[in-house]
Amino acid sequence: MNQEIINYIEENRETIFNRWIEGMDEIGEKKEFKAISDKVYLSTSREYINLLLNNISKNTDDLSNVLTDFAEKIVRFGWPLVYVTEGLSLFGKIVYEGMTEEIEDSRKVSLMYDFEQWLRPVNNEILKSYTGSWEHTVSMQKIALQELAAPLIPVFDKISVMPLVGTIDTERARQIMENLLQGVVKHRAEVVLIDITGVPVVDTMVAHHIIQAAEAVRLVGAKCLLVGIRPEIAQTIVNLGINLDQIITKNSLKKGIETALEMTNRQIVTAGDEE
Repeated sequence: MNQEIINYIEENRETIFNRWIEGMDEIGEKKEFKAISDKVYLSTSREYINLLLNNISKNTDDLSNVLTDFAEKIVRFGWPLVYVTEGLSLFGKIVYEGMTEEIEDSRKVSLMYDFEQWLRPVNNEILKSYTGSWEHTVSMQKIALQELAAPLIPVFDKISVMPLVGTIDTERARQIMENLLQGVVKHRAEVVLIDITGVPVVDTMVAHHIIQAAEAVRLVGAKCLLVGIRPEIAQTIVNLGINLDQIITKNSLKKGIETALEMTNRQIVTAGDEE
């Protein structure tokens, strides 16, 4: 790295720091930062500029380790990539403008090249650290969501419900099948209700997965009800020619539970007023 740039940064730390904080205040006015408290934003911004000031002369590996820790923090906060990229761009602009205030144009061209050689690897490391932390966070969230994507919930003795929300792809269908079979055995369920109220689209593939799940439940000794069939979903199923003859269907979870109770020789009764 150009020693002249390092020396300038070391000699003008306070000026660079103050100008950078002022500039980041303008970035902080953007809508994506409106929900962040001033205290948290200022604290994190100070951490970022100090990170740049204290580690700008380090080699790539050392800088990467420091940036990774910071990137993980702002990713947890849910801050966008524009924060770190504009922050670095502002940092470079302040240093460059400060160094070129009193030098001739020919020297500015040479210094601009040095700046490019300095900022590019730093920018690459920031992008690498941020995207790596983001991908790790998304991966962990995906695993957590998969665990919650198809829960089998016992609501009465021998009766369980699986509420489904969102789209159903092949991977999620596999998870639904596994959870159904494991849950039926674990809860000793005799009747399972699959609630598709929250499934926006039921196409041929989704229906195929549901039919497979119902058949698997039947093979382990339980019965399956499909509930939450809205009018538009019913129309789609008919138009696609999907055969659900082997599955009991109800338009609401309430009616499904009533049917499940009847299938297990129970029913809901209204208690009379006490005298």
